[in-house]
Amino acid sequence: MKNHFLNLTLLLLVTLFSTCKSEIEDKPKETKTETDSRKKIIFFGDSLTAGMGLLNPDESFVSIIGQRLKQDGFDFKVVNAGLSGDTTSGGIVRLDWSISKGVDYFILELGANDGMRGIETTLIESNLKQIISKVRKKNPSVKILLVRMLAFPNMGQSYVKKFNSIYPNLSSEENILLSPFLLEKVAGVKELNQKDGIHPTAEGHKLVAETLYPSIKKLIK
Repeated sequence: MKNHFLNLTLLLLVTLFSTCKSEIEDKPKETKTETDSRKKIIFFGDSLTAGMGLLNPDESFVSIIGQRLKQDGFDFKVVNAGLSGDTTSGGIVRLDWSISKGVDYFILELGANDGMRGIETTLIESNLKQIISKVRKKNPSVKILLVRMLAFPNMGQSYVKKFNSIYPNLSSEENILLSPFLLEKVAGVKELNQKDGIHPTAEGHKLVAETLYPSIKKLIK
């Protein structure tokens, strides 16, 4: 009787093990997450692009433009690669990492911090050219928008003239699209800027997005 009971128990265990093994073997293998095949727009800039001082990152002009693109039926991956305090020299250093996963549209917003520091304009222009060249090397068919910046008036008439000519000159030489001055609706308007008088408020970013969006639309079409 004991032997019969023992044999029955062993039979049940073998059956249970076989069933479990079958279920494990038949279980579908987990597939890797599909890669994002959407075209990528990278906004590469300084604190203005990063949205410095905003309580919510969604209030930045980059996020606002991303939402407007969706509303207009464009399905892009929008990347905010803004870094507060960045200069054109700093941009060169971190560029490879920022575009390491590809780039289809590149929005270049750098130079304001260089201008505030009185960096030689020939160096600023050279740095911007290097950035443009490296982006094109990553993707020869990339489309680039150069965001126009203007020098602060207190830098002196000679410097202001040289700085302000950098962007239209580069646009012509490199055959890339040039946007209007990024802060043309915001600069100097106290209510649209934070206490530092430089970085736009949430309302200011809405107007920045309004200024830049037509150039973005032109770029992607």
